[in-house]
Amino acid sequence: MIEGKKYDQDKMRYDLVPFRGLDEVVRVLTYGAQKYSPDNWRKVERAEERYPAAALRHISAYLQGEPYDPETGISHLAHAVCSLLFVLTLEEEASDELLKERKAREADNACHGNG
Repeated sequence: MIEGKKYDQDKMRYDLVPFRGLDEVVRVLTYGAQKYSPDNWRKVERAEERYPAAALRHISAYLQGEPYDPETGISHLAHAVCSLLFVLTLEEEASDELLKERKAREADNACHGNG
């Protein structure tokens, strides 16, 4: 029998994601989408300040012995992870946008002999 090859050693390891915990984060996202709208978190003013604060409130409640959010019945930790994912995503997207702008400036300077 011939052995197959697959060169995936440098690929991201999604098999390491703890999907049981991730399912709880998805429950938070689903609740939020039903309460507000899908991707409403992207429209929140000062999200980069407000979502870390929300994450800390959920972590604080958890550390003080309240495992579940009283409004949703979902783990405070899942709410905190969700808020932190929002912040991380917004930061990554802002970084991507800055990189695109820098590359566009460099290309413009190269075209006009300013670089």
